[in-house]
Amino acid sequence: AELTRGYFLEHNEAKYTERRERVYTCMRIPKELEKLMIFGFFLCVDAFLYVFTLLPLRVLLALLRLLTLPCCGFSGSRLLQPAQVCDMLKGLILVLSFSMMHYVDYSMMYHLIRGQSVIKLYIIYNMLEVADRLFSSFGQDILDALYWTATEPKERKRDSIGVIPHFFMAVFYVFLHAILIMVQASTLNVAFNSHNKSLLTIMMSNNFVEIKGSVFKKFEKNNLFQMSNSDIKERFTSYVLLLIVCLRNMEQFSWNPDHLWVLFPDVFMVVTSEVAVDIIKHAFITKFNDITADVYSEYRASLAFDLVSSRQKNACTDYSDSVARRMGFIPLPLAVLLIRVVMSSVKVQGALSYTCVFLFYLGLVTLKVLNSIVLLGKSCVYVKRANMEDKLFERPSTAPSSSAKSPSKADQAGCPTPSGEAQTTLPLHSLPILEPVTEIQKLINFKLAQAASELKHRTPKKDLLEIDRFTICGNRID
Repeated sequence: AELTRGYFLEHNEAKYTERRERVYTCMRIPKELEKLMIFGFFLCVDAFLYVFTLLPLRVLLALLRLLTLPCCGFSGSRLLQPAQVCDMLKGLILVLSFSMMHYVDYSMMYHLIRGQSVIKLYIIYNMLEVADRLFSSFGQDILDALYWTATEPKERKRDSIGVIPHFFMAVFYVFLHAILIMVQASTLNVAFNSHNKSLLTIMMSNNFVEIKGSVFKKFEKNNLFQMSNSDIKERFTSYVLLLIVCLRNMEQFSWNPDHLWVLFPDVFMVVTSEVAVDIIKHAFITKFNDITADVYSEYRASLAFDLVSSRQKNACTDYSDSVARRMGFIPLPLAVLLIRVVMSSVKVQGALSYTCVFLFYLGLVTLKVLNSIVLLGKSCVYVKRANMEDKLFERPSTAPSSSAKSPSKADQAGCPTPSGEAQTTLPLHSLPILEPVTEIQKLINFKLAQAASELKHRTPKKDLLEIDRFTICGNRID
């Protein structure tokens, strides 16, 4: 009987079809995820190159406007446009932070970190990752507060004094965040130069610990979008840190090209582990939470919508700031550190060297322009595919009013009102006692009252376009 016993899988066709679809979804995840990661990576490249290429030119134009103002005459209520004020503030923050970074000795920090034990360095690196996320969260709020304080309409001239404390707070933040990233780069440099590579192995294993911390949690679509943005930012930051490590090592070996091949296996190992961890993490999160692979095209369309909307005439914010809010990537501290490392590693002397620097700057401008053109074209295609063109022409609504009105609408839609259905939320002691279904009625009223109170305190449901890097504080967005 055991040898000849049969069974029919078609009797449970829906179950096995769902299992097969899950397998197909897991197989599609690497392709769809890497499409999103590559698109997001070049968005970060665009925002990062903006600091080195177009921002200095925009600052020069703003200064030229200030210098020619007495000659052309004062017309209008503003000396500078709001965008020009923000550009001037960014330029001043970069200059002051860079001048402060000159007093930080990279070599002394490297040898100080190198003298610590492996376990202590592993703990320090984990603490630095947490501190980097906290700094990015609070830092973008500091910068936004500075920009708004400097550009908001003011009734009196003395109100402009409030910009000064915000400005010094922003400079102090960028300086501290740049030092934090420098310590991260120094720790990674020590891991590369250690003889037994034990620290590098421990730091790479930390990526796989991330799988354990995220795979077995419940994720909604908005949570996964937030985590995808975080992964894009972390991948770009790790690539810049690897670039800094390679620059420092090549300087120590007098720019010998043979040493680059010595560093290549370790760099390849770090990059491969990052990609592998992201693929495994997203594959199992989508499997456990029944999320299809098509959701990554929606995420890509949301990022593309940010780019297209920031290129309009009535844009509310600069594109680099929208990337910072969406992904938690703030380019200013990273740019300050990279300028500091490059200027200490590369010695510029003579007219020929300055000519090469100017040609390199022109190459960066060309790369920025070409990258922006390609990204804008791809973004228009993604927005059209997602049928999001109508949202581009909608007038942006203010966040406080919408957040203030949405709970009341939810209360009117889902919660019992005192005039309409007051009998459903009566207290238990007022229910009829002689009815045979008293206990059932009590249970129903209790559940209704509990749902009503829960709905009052619930946050309004958010669209993908409203989710940024620091929207959630817990594990769920409703």
